[in-house]
Amino acid sequence: MPSDSALENTIDKILSQTESNILSSLNSALSESRQKLDNSVSTLEQEYDQIISNGRKEADKIEKQIIGSSDLEVRNKQLTTVEESIDKVFAKALDEIANADRSGDYSNLIKSLLDESTKNLGTNEVIVFTNSKDKDVVQSNLSQYPGAELSSETIDCLGGVKVKSKDGAMTFDNTIDAKIERLKPLIRKDIATQFGVGN
Repeated sequence: MPSDSALENTIDKILSQTESNILSSLNSALSESRQKLDNSVSTLEQEYDQIISNGRKEADKIEKQIIGSSDLEVRNKQLTTVEESIDKVFAKALDEIANADRSGDYSNLIKSLLDESTKNLGTNEVIVFTNSKDKDVVQSNLSQYPGAELSSETIDCLGGVKVKSKDGAMTFDNTIDAKIERLKPLIRKDIATQFGVGN
């Protein structure tokens, strides 16, 4: 039977070896944990930088949207103000035209409207329509257009003429109302451009 000291030596060796193995495992685990922690810090820093970068991009995007929205709102207000002013000017001009004296320069205007109308239709064989205020001045100009006749019917307009070929195939609206409607978009665009709000 082995002696107690031999048994103690064996137990001491086993304990010493076990302690050495445990310490070695702990050191290895500690080293591995430190490596993982170091790797994690680097990854976390990259993720943090990415979050900050994305946040800045989103903030820039929102800022641009706010500025763009404000610019658009200001431009729309400018357009609305210009549009309202143009409408007032047109209303005043139309009122002045409706109440204008029907002699002198107005007679020359009617003659030029008749010239333009017959040239556009390519014939003097026409029926001319006008409003009740312009009947006399139109009639006095018709002698220069053989084949043209004044309709007994009146039309609702500010002034000017509507000319229809006698065969009914062609009509040319050369009333002041129609001329203004044709010119309105160009006038509006020109005025808007003058105020720096045109396209």
